Amino acid sequence: MTRVLHVITGLDHGGAERQLALLLRHLPVTCEVAALTGGGALAEAIRGDGVAVHEIGMRGNRDLTAVPRLARLIRRGGYDVVHTHLYRACVYGRVAARLAGTPRVIATEHSLGEGQIEGRPATRGVRALYLATERLGSVTVAVSPTVAARLRGWGVAPGRIVVIPNGIDAAAFAFDPARRARTRLRFGIAPDEWIVGAVGRLVPTKRFDLLIEAVARLDGPRLLLAGAGPERGPLERLAARLGASGRVIFAGGTEDVAGALAAMDVLAAPSTQETFGLGVLEALAAGLPVRYTACPALDDLPPGEAPNALRLPTRVDAWSTELGRLAASARGAARGPGRRERVPPVVGRYAIAEQAARLARLYLDGPDGGAERSPSAHEYIPN
Repeated sequence: MTRVLHVITGLDHGGAERQLALLLRHLPVTCEVAALTGGGALAEAIRGDGVAVHEIGMRGNRDLTAVPRLARLIRRGGYDVVHTHLYRACVYGRVAARLAGTPRVIATEHSLGEGQIEGRPATRGVRALYLATERLGSVTVAVSPTVAARLRGWGVAPGRIVVIPNGIDAAAFAFDPARRARTRLRFGIAPDEWIVGAVGRLVPTKRFDLLIEAVARLDGPRLLLAGAGPERGPLERLAARLGASGRVIFAGGTEDVAGALAAMDVLAAPSTQETFGLGVLEALAAGLPVRYTACPALDDLPPGEAPNALRLPTRVDAWSTELGRLAASARGAARGPGRRERVPPVVGRYAIAEQAARLARLYLDGPDGGAERSPSAHEYIPN
């Protein structure tokens, strides 16, 4: 049985971290995890699924002692594949895997945006270090054609890039009225309140500031923000300055994303920097209408795959107008709050079992084992 060590920077609540936890349940190979910075909110959940989690104890971005510690772990484990996730883990993990003599080293690029990576500016030094260590690996997996194009723009050779999108367990997000009631009770939301929702790390590129301003202009709807991050304080102060403190619910990071989605009536995703848009797909799987600004998971596909999703520009007036229209429409609907739409075809395109199988073939057979080679966006249709 193929043995794989997944190396990731940390295991807090984030898109890449949640995607890894989901993959671990579906990959048909033996997996363990090494977290560079120690445990996190998801570490115990992963251990609960029977997967070993090793904490490397990296103390900062320049803690070079993490490399020999990780190399020793890899050498002792005798892994067939090392699979790295997120910038620091990709840089340190590729070096350690090369030192340990691992035969195959794969990296997934989750967070490469326009001019930034994981929220940090993509300076010349950041790019040089990324490219130098990228060559130590076997292949880089892009989670969307958009990311593949950005990697090529950075100078990664097209032949070293394959596209395997993120996956979703649609059944886990199927709407449950009882879950909606429980979650709303927990956050003090009345059964008949119309709720705008958002899910993600509280960082500037998510543009939750725009969403707070848009909701503050409306009469009635409240905003549920499910996520943690460094922008929480500034966002709370913005809500207070706009007189909307009582109408913005900061839920914090949560393992129950499905519950948060159940409590919402529309998912709002005004982020300007996305590599895939997993939260949008999860909301569509929950039967929610979605309004978004950037989502490669939708934008890289032909039109018509997600009729419940509408793209909006990054303008407060556009968001306020559209959210107000949806709220008024819900008030006039016979079915009332909590109604759900049909799950659109796009959700089925990204089934987690298929994406996990494609990764497993990549582990066994290399780039010709079932992954798409770095195509242009219009050529790419996920299996």
